[in-house]
Amino acid sequence: MLPLISFILLLTCGGPSKSILKISTGIKNNKVIWGDTLQLKLKDKNENENIQFYLNERPIKKNHIFTNEPLGSQIIKAIITTDYGTRSTETSLTLLAKAPPKLFTYNILNSFPHKTTSYTQGLEFDGDLLYESTGLNGQSTLKTLDFKTGEVINDKPLDESYFGEGLTILNDKVIQLTWKSMKGFVYEKATLAMQKSFPYKSSKEGWGLCNDGKVLYKSDGSNRIWILDPTTYKELRSIQVMTHKAPLHNINELEWVDGKIYANTYQFNKEVSVIIDPSSGTVEGVIDFSGLKELVEQHSQLNVLNGIAYHKTRKTFFVTGKNWSKLFEVTIEPKK
Repeated sequence: MLPLISFILLLTCGGPSKSILKISTGIKNNKVIWGDTLQLKLKDKNENENIQFYLNERPIKKNHIFTNEPLGSQIIKAIITTDYGTRSTETSLTLLAKAPPKLFTYNILNSFPHKTTSYTQGLEFDGDLLYESTGLNGQSTLKTLDFKTGEVINDKPLDESYFGEGLTILNDKVIQLTWKSMKGFVYEKATLAMQKSFPYKSSKEGWGLCNDGKVLYKSDGSNRIWILDPTTYKELRSIQVMTHKAPLHNINELEWVDGKIYANTYQFNKEVSVIIDPSSGTVEGVIDFSGLKELVEQHSQLNVLNGIAYHKTRKTFFVTGKNWSKLFEVTIEPKK
């Protein structure tokens, strides 16, 4: 009886389950795309054991075919049941975009003055009125502008303890993020009078913000975009932004246009924005803005491309950067 008792004790204590039992996915390097089929099995499996596989806590068959799952890191779990109890083991794989992104470039239509003191973090139009959020502790503001002249119409400085980040406008309210303070602010759109604040939970930082008219989309510097409730601003879920090769990190300022998210990326060596499918996280396009930074005043505080806003009437994009002297009106076109 001693061997049997010892085996039961090992099961109840979870003894060797994760060190001995390993899941084989049948996929090279555990990197998959839609259309791939798993071939799940357990190494060192006992023939009398019953196994149920799970994908992100959802039961699946051992030959599961990937179809429309959101992209990114996925957890495969196996629960093994015997007459003496249960044990489990898990592994991870990465679901990548099926195709490489399309390449786009820009065509400059106009340029307008922009203050070199503005460390641009968020940019969005409400009709012809341009709203801008700027960063840096002691310099962060929320303001409205005449985009043609650069004239500041209304200016609401943040307390110096806050580092301003992205903004968006929804339901006659302006929502502004801060960087590491785990807090966002809500303002009355017409006057910029602050109404309340809200906390972050799982998303530890605030970077970019946009909305689709129903919910908010928030970036946090990782490859995740968080979907927020439009009233409570609570995080409902997130998507992982992926290319056909890897996760895309440092997602910055966001803009919602015709069902897609246009996003700046925080890079010092490349002036690049991306087009993201919000339902899956797929990077569908890459916009090459190289050369734009060279067209602004070159000074010691000049920083990266950041700030992208869509003008619905003109059907054009407006882009600028941190401490750039110009705001550019552009069209985005396929790269030849």
